[in-house]
Amino acid sequence: MNDSLKKQEAQSFTPQLVEPHHPDSLTTPDVPKGSYDLRILQSLRRIIRAVDLHSRKLSMQHNITGPQLACLVAMAEQGAMTASALARSVYLSPSTIVGILDRLEQKGLAERRRSQRDRRVVEVFLTADGEALIRKNPSSLQENLAAALQDLAELEQVSITMALERIVELMEAGSIDASPVLETGALVNSESEKDTF
Repeated sequence: MNDSLKKQEAQSFTPQLVEPHHPDSLTTPDVPKGSYDLRILQSLRRIIRAVDLHSRKLSMQHNITGPQLACLVAMAEQGAMTASALARSVYLSPSTIVGILDRLEQKGLAERRRSQRDRRVVEVFLTADGEALIRKNPSSLQENLAAALQDLAELEQVSITMALERIVELMEAGSIDASPVLETGALVNSESEKDTF
Protein backbone atom coordinates (compact mmCIF):
# COMPACT_ATOMS: atom_id res chain seq x y z
CA MET A 1 0.00 0.00 0.00
CA ASN A 2 1.50 3.41 -0.94
CA ASP A 3 2.08 6.18 1.63
CA SER A 4 -0.69 8.50 0.43
CA LEU A 5 -3.23 5.68 0.65
CA LYS A 6 -2.03 4.85 4.19
CA LYS A 7 -2.39 8.51 5.25
CA GLN A 8 -5.83 8.73 3.69
CA GLU A 9 -6.89 5.50 5.40
CA ALA A 10 -5.49 6.69 8.74
CA GLN A 11 -7.37 9.99 8.46
CA SER A 12 -10.62 8.29 7.49
CA PHE A 13 -10.50 5.90 10.45
CA THR A 14 -11.52 7.65 13.63
CA PRO A 15 -12.88 5.63 16.52
CA GLN A 16 -16.48 6.51 17.19
CA LEU A 17 -18.60 5.75 20.20
CA VAL A 18 -21.39 3.56 18.98
CA GLU A 19 -23.92 1.56 20.84
CA PRO A 20 -23.00 -2.12 20.60
CA HIS A 21 -25.30 -4.49 18.79
CA HIS A 22 -27.05 -6.74 21.31
CA PRO A 23 -28.66 -9.72 19.61
CA ASP A 24 -29.54 -11.11 23.02
CA SER A 25 -30.66 -7.80 24.55
CA LEU A 26 -33.81 -9.47 25.86
CA THR A 27 -31.72 -11.64 28.19
CA THR A 28 -28.70 -9.41 28.81
CA PRO A 29 -29.36 -5.97 30.28
CA ASP A 30 -27.58 -3.13 28.50
CA VAL A 31 -24.60 -1.64 30.28
CA PRO A 32 -24.73 2.13 30.88
CA LYS A 33 -22.99 4.07 28.10
CA GLY A 34 -20.13 5.50 30.21
CA SER A 35 -19.34 2.30 32.10
CA TYR A 36 -16.37 1.27 30.00
CA ASP A 37 -15.12 -1.31 32.48
CA LEU A 38 -18.48 -3.08 32.40
CA ARG A 39 -18.73 -2.81 28.62
CA ILE A 40 -15.24 -4.27 28.22
CA LEU A 41 -16.00 -7.13 30.61
CA GLN A 42 -19.29 -7.83 28.84
CA SER A 43 -17.47 -7.91 25.49
CA LEU A 44 -14.83 -10.25 26.91
CA ARG A 45 -17.57 -12.55 28.21
CA ARG A 46 -19.13 -12.60 24.76
CA ILE A 47 -15.80 -13.49 23.19
CA ILE A 48 -15.32 -16.30 25.70
CA ARG A 49 -18.86 -17.49 25.04
CA ALA A 50 -18.30 -17.44 21.26
CA VAL A 51 -15.15 -19.54 21.67
CA ASP A 52 -17.04 -21.96 23.91
CA LEU A 53 -20.00 -22.27 21.51
CA HIS A 54 -17.71 -22.83 18.53
CA SER A 55 -15.77 -25.48 20.47
CA ARG A 56 -18.99 -27.26 21.41
CA LYS A 57 -20.21 -27.17 17.81
CA LEU A 58 -16.90 -28.59 16.57
CA SER A 59 -17.04 -31.28 19.22
CA MET A 60 -20.65 -32.22 18.45
CA GLN A 61 -20.24 -32.25 14.67
CA HIS A 62 -16.77 -33.76 14.34
CA ASN A 63 -15.82 -35.08 17.80
CA ILE A 64 -12.67 -32.95 17.93
CA THR A 65 -11.47 -29.80 19.67
CA GLY A 66 -10.07 -26.62 18.12
CA PRO A 67 -6.44 -27.51 18.91
CA GLN A 68 -6.98 -31.03 17.55
CA LEU A 69 -8.35 -29.52 14.33
CA ALA A 70 -5.38 -27.14 14.10
CA CYS A 71 -3.01 -30.12 14.39
CA LEU A 72 -4.90 -32.11 11.75
CA VAL A 73 -4.87 -29.15 9.36
CA ALA A 74 -1.13 -28.62 9.91
CA MET A 75 -0.44 -32.31 9.22
CA ALA A 76 -2.62 -32.19 6.09
CA GLU A 77 -0.83 -29.10 4.78
CA GLN A 78 2.74 -30.00 5.74
CA GLY A 79 2.77 -33.79 5.64
CA ALA A 80 4.73 -36.00 8.01
CA MET A 81 6.57 -34.11 10.74
CA THR A 82 7.89 -34.59 14.24
CA ALA A 83 5.75 -33.74 17.25
CA SER A 84 8.05 -30.81 18.08
CA ALA A 85 7.70 -29.43 14.53
CA LEU A 86 3.92 -29.77 14.86
CA ALA A 87 4.03 -27.93 18.20
CA ARG A 88 5.92 -25.03 16.60
CA SER A 89 3.54 -25.02 13.63
CA VAL A 90 0.41 -24.58 15.77
CA TYR A 91 2.01 -22.50 18.56
CA LEU A 92 1.45 -25.04 21.33
CA SER A 93 3.90 -26.47 23.83
CA PRO A 94 5.43 -29.89 23.10
CA SER A 95 3.80 -31.33 26.23
CA THR A 96 0.37 -30.14 25.05
CA ILE A 97 0.99 -31.69 21.62
CA VAL A 98 1.71 -35.08 23.19
CA GLY A 99 -1.75 -35.11 24.81
CA ILE A 100 -3.43 -33.94 21.62
CA LEU A 101 -1.66 -36.62 19.57
CA ASP A 102 -2.66 -39.28 22.13
CA ARG A 103 -6.32 -38.30 21.69
CA LEU A 104 -6.06 -38.08 17.89
CA GLU A 105 -4.54 -41.58 17.83
CA GLN A 106 -7.31 -42.91 20.08
CA LYS A 107 -9.84 -41.49 17.62
CA GLY A 108 -7.99 -43.05 14.68
CA LEU A 109 -7.30 -39.67 13.05
CA ALA A 110 -3.50 -39.60 13.36
CA GLU A 111 -0.65 -41.97 14.06
CA ARG A 112 2.99 -41.86 15.07
CA ARG A 113 5.52 -43.91 13.10
CA ARG A 114 9.26 -44.19 12.82
CA SER A 115 10.64 -42.12 9.97
CA GLN A 116 11.73 -44.06 6.90
CA ARG A 117 14.72 -41.69 6.52
CA ASP A 118 15.94 -41.90 10.12
CA ARG A 119 14.63 -44.68 12.35
CA ARG A 120 15.51 -42.66 15.47
CA VAL A 121 12.89 -40.05 14.55
CA VAL A 122 9.16 -40.50 15.19
CA GLU A 123 6.86 -38.62 12.83
CA VAL A 124 3.13 -37.95 12.99
CA PHE A 125 0.83 -38.68 10.06
CA LEU A 126 -2.84 -38.30 9.22
CA THR A 127 -4.71 -41.56 8.88
CA ALA A 128 -7.29 -42.13 6.14
CA ASP A 129 -9.98 -41.15 8.68
CA GLY A 130 -8.04 -37.98 9.51
CA GLU A 131 -7.80 -37.09 5.83
CA ALA A 132 -11.53 -37.76 5.42
CA LEU A 133 -12.33 -35.43 8.31
CA ILE A 134 -10.17 -32.66 6.81
CA ARG A 135 -11.96 -33.09 3.47
CA LYS A 136 -15.22 -32.27 5.30
CA ASN A 137 -13.57 -28.87 5.84
CA PRO A 138 -14.62 -28.07 9.42
CA SER A 139 -13.97 -24.38 9.97
CA SER A 140 -11.83 -23.24 12.85
CA LEU A 141 -12.61 -20.13 14.82
CA GLN A 142 -9.21 -18.71 13.83
CA GLU A 143 -10.07 -19.07 10.12
CA ASN A 144 -13.40 -17.32 10.66
CA LEU A 145 -11.76 -14.49 12.59
CA ALA A 146 -8.94 -14.12 10.04
CA ALA A 147 -11.46 -13.88 7.20
CA ALA A 148 -13.49 -11.24 9.06
CA LEU A 149 -10.36 -9.23 9.92
CA GLN A 150 -9.25 -9.16 6.28
CA ASP A 151 -12.35 -7.12 5.48
CA LEU A 152 -11.16 -4.38 7.86
CA ALA A 153 -8.65 -1.66 7.08
CA GLU A 154 -5.17 -2.43 8.38
CA LEU A 155 -5.31 0.49 10.80
CA GLU A 156 -8.49 -0.90 12.35
CA GLN A 157 -6.87 -4.34 12.68
CA VAL A 158 -3.89 -2.72 14.43
CA SER A 159 -6.22 -0.72 16.71
CA ILE A 160 -8.14 -3.84 17.75
CA THR A 161 -4.92 -5.76 18.37
CA MET A 162 -3.36 -2.97 20.43
CA ALA A 163 -6.54 -2.45 22.46
CA LEU A 164 -6.77 -6.15 23.32
CA GLU A 165 -3.08 -6.31 24.21
CA ARG A 166 -3.54 -3.27 26.45
CA ILE A 167 -6.49 -4.94 28.21
CA VAL A 168 -4.24 -7.94 28.88
CA GLU A 169 -1.74 -5.56 30.51
CA LEU A 170 -4.44 -3.79 32.53
CA MET A 171 -5.72 -7.11 33.81
CA GLU A 172 -2.14 -8.06 34.75
CA ALA A 173 -2.54 -11.17 32.62
CA GLY A 174 0.59 -10.74 30.51
CA SER A 175 2.44 -13.55 32.26
CA ILE A 176 -0.29 -16.10 31.58
CA ASP A 177 0.81 -18.48 28.84
CA ALA A 178 -1.66 -18.61 25.97
CA SER A 179 -1.36 -19.87 22.44
CA PRO A 180 -3.26 -18.32 19.54
CA VAL A 181 -5.19 -21.58 19.20
CA LEU A 182 -8.54 -20.86 20.80
CA GLU A 183 -10.02 -23.33 23.23
CA THR A 184 -12.08 -23.21 26.37
CA GLY A 185 -12.13 -25.71 29.16
CA ALA A 186 -10.78 -26.37 32.59
CA LEU A 187 -7.89 -24.14 33.58
CA VAL A 188 -4.75 -25.72 34.91
CA ASN A 189 -2.84 -23.29 37.09
CA SER A 190 0.88 -23.12 36.66
CA GLU A 191 3.14 -22.07 39.53
CA SER A 192 3.55 -18.59 38.01
CA GLU A 193 -0.22 -18.05 37.84
CA LYS A 194 -1.10 -18.87 41.46
CA ASP A 195 -0.89 -15.30 42.72
CA THR A 196 -1.92 -13.53 39.52
CA PHE A 197 -5.58 -12.97 40.37
